[in-house]
Amino acid sequence: MAGKLLQIKAISGHAGTVPGGNMSRDYDVCKLVDTTTCIGCKACEVACLEWNGYPFHPTTFDNTYQTMPDTAWNYWNLIRFNEHTAPDGTFSWLMRKDQCMHCADPGCLASCPADGAIVQYANGIVDFNQEHCIGCQYCVTGCPFNIPKFNPSTKKVFKCTLCSDRVSAGLEPACIKACPTGCLHFGSKDDMKDLAEHRAKQLREHTAHKTAGVYDPQGVGGTHVMYVLHDIDNPEKYGGLPKNPSVDPIVRLWKGPLKWVGGFGMILGALGIAFHYLRYGPKEAQIQVGGDHERHV
Repeated sequence: MAGKLLQIKAISGHAGTVPGGNMSRDYDVCKLVDTTTCIGCKACEVACLEWNGYPFHPTTFDNTYQTMPDTAWNYWNLIRFNEHTAPDGTFSWLMRKDQCMHCADPGCLASCPADGAIVQYANGIVDFNQEHCIGCQYCVTGCPFNIPKFNPSTKKVFKCTLCSDRVSAGLEPACIKACPTGCLHFGSKDDMKDLAEHRAKQLREHTAHKTAGVYDPQGVGGTHVMYVLHDIDNPEKYGGLPKNPSVDPIVRLWKGPLKWVGGFGMILGALGIAFHYLRYGPKEAQIQVGGDHERHV
């Protein structure tokens, strides 16, 4: 978890007000991934590992150039290589940088019961604090993008932090710094959205990608990692990117109405016990002292 310089917006499992702080960036930040210019060089994967101090993983060729089969607790950033054949027989490689989407309405935070284990900063970054993580893995089930990963050794959950430590110091994320093709951009959410819409319009008007568009799903309130996709109508082709992601209604029910109903039920139970005690007094215990005689205490 990063720095003390980011203003906190929301905290998991926290009933009171959130603590204040200074802002290194007074606007919503956003990472833009233009999948149409990604060459699959994996420089962003290397930069992520190096900056966060994780070792390089041994890989095995399995009929794909994808480095790993999936992200892991110590592998937060993965370029997915997705082979796609169009109805006319045209083959294409749809590559996508897979990492935490930093949702405006994060399902991981909504489902987490541990106070302070997940923090959402005012600039949009969603960060994990492993010191407060209890290993329940509710955040794993609450995320519609299958991002948080559990470390069985430490019983803690990890994910991409959007380099909150770098951002708090006024720097861009490490993966942005390493990208050689301009596939990755970083700035304010408004600026990145304008840039993304402009690029998608270019693709629709000047290429064969007539359904190009911007992936910023509103089911999770929008995201602070956006994509320009060749085909916005079928995001699933890009390695399981959900079309209409949203926070599971069960999570909202559990952390909303059911939480209040449970609390109200506990209060009623306590009041019932108190009323019974005041009305009838303590219950006398009956002890057998011999023969048919009983003694009340």
